[in-house]
Amino acid sequence: MTNLLEVRSVGKTFGRVVALEPIDLSLRQGEVLGLVGQNGSGKSTLLKIMAGLVQPGQGEMLLRDKLVRLNSPAEATMHGIGMVHQEQSLVPNLTVAENIFLDKPNAAKRHGLYRWRRLFEAAERQLKKIEVDIDPRAIVEDLRFAERQQVELAKVLAIEDLVDHPPIILFDEPTSVLTQGEIVQLFRQIDRLRQTAAIVFVSHRLDEILSICDRAVVMTDGRKVAEHPTADIDRDSLYRLMVGRQRATHGPRVSVSGSPASTEKPRLEVENLSSANHVRGVGLSVAPGEILGMLGVQSSGAEELCRAIFGAEDEMTGVIRLNGRETDVASPASAVRQGIGYLPANRHLEGLLKGRTLVENMVLTSGLDYGHGGIVINRAAERKAATTWIERLKVKTRSSDARIDELSGGNQQKVVLGKWLMSRRLQLLLLDHPTRGLDPGARDDLFDAVRDEVAKGLAVIFVADTIGEVLDFSDRIVVMRDGAISAQYDLNRGDAPSEEDLVRAMV
Repeated sequence: MTNLLEVRSVGKTFGRVVALEPIDLSLRQGEVLGLVGQNGSGKSTLLKIMAGLVQPGQGEMLLRDKLVRLNSPAEATMHGIGMVHQEQSLVPNLTVAENIFLDKPNAAKRHGLYRWRRLFEAAERQLKKIEVDIDPRAIVEDLRFAERQQVELAKVLAIEDLVDHPPIILFDEPTSVLTQGEIVQLFRQIDRLRQTAAIVFVSHRLDEILSICDRAVVMTDGRKVAEHPTADIDRDSLYRLMVGRQRATHGPRVSVSGSPASTEKPRLEVENLSSANHVRGVGLSVAPGEILGMLGVQSSGAEELCRAIFGAEDEMTGVIRLNGRETDVASPASAVRQGIGYLPANRHLEGLLKGRTLVENMVLTSGLDYGHGGIVINRAAERKAATTWIERLKVKTRSSDARIDELSGGNQQKVVLGKWLMSRRLQLLLLDHPTRGLDPGARDDLFDAVRDEVAKGLAVIFVADTIGEVLDFSDRIVVMRDGAISAQYDLNRGDAPSEEDLVRAMV
């Protein structure tokens, strides 16, 4: 196979932090290269260098055997290199069509002005290419998160029409917010692209790496530690290379009292809960020391149900009881005061404060938990508690005073979780896709920390990313479909559904 791009001894440091040790890598035409590693392993830095977002501190790159230095994403685009971002690079208040062609020359542009009909038609052709039905006139901020991810893909694949040589497409966690059907569509596009292009595919889902990629490169602490054809390696071997240990396995879950948690007095009871946004007459309960797993396709209502319980949904009706008493959770502030925590699916918009330190982010919800007489906040006690949780969650950072922007996405997720776990009043924790963007090792660390708190009596409701995750982590499972509960299972009582049962209940 022909090398389209070669990376030779490319490295990068940020101040005293080594983000990427000198690395050699080749991208071959007609091949999908899988890139795996724990959060903070250097994967994103390497991709950003190849996409012109970050300048390397050393080394060189050869594009079709010629030395090249990419000083910007626009320059990379003109060379036929595009990146599908995990966190998305779209401009929210522009149309889908404008976003697709924002960084590219197009016949619909003249003297800085758009010929709107031509622009929408050109965008529609790009959207049809990836088999999605999205209106090119739609404003991006009005789309669902998964739809925005599809627009991101259409934007990058428009590069195919821009260059007369094979493109290079970089996928950074593209499946993290997609449904199974959308993932199948994406993989069809990758199979089509691999006929001519060179592709880098980053994913924390090891089964995806093994199924779609030809080679797998493993990174740890900014270094390339292994490279294998995927035909020569299995999931457990790939896991060991990434995290340096065997994959954790967990036996049946038992409540604090030693009996199934469902026999405990409920911590939360919900009756006939509805909201204006995808929740219809839901009733459920969760007990102290119990984990209730929720499963559903996009827009099933699972995410909206968590937001409704946290007081973040409009026009909510129904009854919510905490510890046997009916309560009015009118707002997130009210929920926090009553001991309810919520880890949102989109941590960047709703879960953290960019530009602030790890400690500042983690003490946001503590209020006067670490104070004197309920009046004065004890900053030293807050810092000590935050630092303890940073270490306990194995957050990779140079310092607890580092800005949260400096962390990888997975380590940011750990900080957002720690913000809730360090709260002394926390009784119920709602986790909306908590492992999205986490590598398998970090996923195990997160689940272990939550399990430790559940063993002390915390009640947890969590929306799972995958069927395997909900089966591995839950005491009971609730499946949502069209805003209502379509099936329930109690794993601790031997009511174990098959994957087929769960898929049937979801769709």
